[in-house]
Amino acid sequence: MTMAVAERAWCVVVPHHARGSRLARHRLTTELVGVVRQGLLADVIAVAGELVGNAVRHAAPLPGGVIRVAWRLRPGRYAGESVVELRVTDGGSNQPPHVRVVGPEAIDGRGLAIVSALADRWGVERDGLGQSVWAELS
Repeated sequence: MTMAVAERAWCVVVPHHARGSRLARHRLTTELVGVVRQGLLADVIAVAGELVGNAVRHAAPLPGGVIRVAWRLRPGRYAGESVVELRVTDGGSNQPPHVRVVGPEAIDGRGLAIVSALADRWGVERDGLGQSVWAELS
């Protein structure tokens, strides 16, 4: 028996603060638990945490001191497959996000390497509002 995946989309605004990552992860979990398989949910939560954390540490906030987190659930190519598109928008930074190469002793710098490992693909887009880092997971 296969389940059809209905397309859904959400958007939440969280503070440009460390607690923003927790709020985004909590909202994603609430919306997607029981809708996508457990392994995909765990990966989406991890990627969201990294992207929001990076926005807080490395980028300016959007007007109002916030970060926008949007996600969309859509059917994948195969029956019963789900794809989650995640997008974190902030006010931008001087340097575009990129995967860093860090040594085993480094205490940070692995965020986008984690995103790259978990996501099928990811990228960065800039527009008049700021910068969005997006990831697609299936």
